[in-house]
Amino acid sequence: MSVRVYYEDTDFSGVVYHANYLRYLERGRTEMLRDLGVTQSALHGAADGPGAFAVRAMTIDFKAPARMDDMLAVETGVEALGGASVTLRQTITRSDTVLVQAVVRIAFVGAGRAQRLPADIARRLNPVRREQSGL
Repeated sequence: MSVRVYYEDTDFSGVVYHANYLRYLERGRTEMLRDLGVTQSALHGAADGPGAFAVRAMTIDFKAPARMDDMLAVETGVEALGGASVTLRQTITRSDTVLVQAVVRIAFVGAGRAQRLPADIARRLNPVRREQSGL
C-alpha cells in the first residue's frame, strides 16, 4: 500500500511524528484484509455476531525518518496464525530504505473477549502466510 506524507503528518521540522506511523500501519493491516476480501464493516455486521480485530501487542523499530512529501510503501505479511490471533510483520519503506519495522499481534474479538478466528478468515490468511513468510 502506498502512503504520501502530508504536512499534517509531520512535526515542526517536517519529519513524520512517531505516532503517525501507527496510522500507516493500521491502514496497511486494513488494506491487507480488504485485499483478501475481508472488510471491517462486514465483521461488525456479521450474522453470527459482531467481531473485530484488536491490537494485542506491537513492537516497533524506528530506523530512519520519513519527511513531508515522501511516498512510502507499507508492506504487511502474516508471520503466524493462532486460534484467535494473527501475528503480522509490517515494514514501511521509502524507495529501498527501510524506515520502520513492526511486529503486530492482533486478536479477533467479539462480545468483549477474544474469540476463535472465523474459519473463512483463517483460510484466507493462510496463503498470505506461505507467500510472504520471508518479510
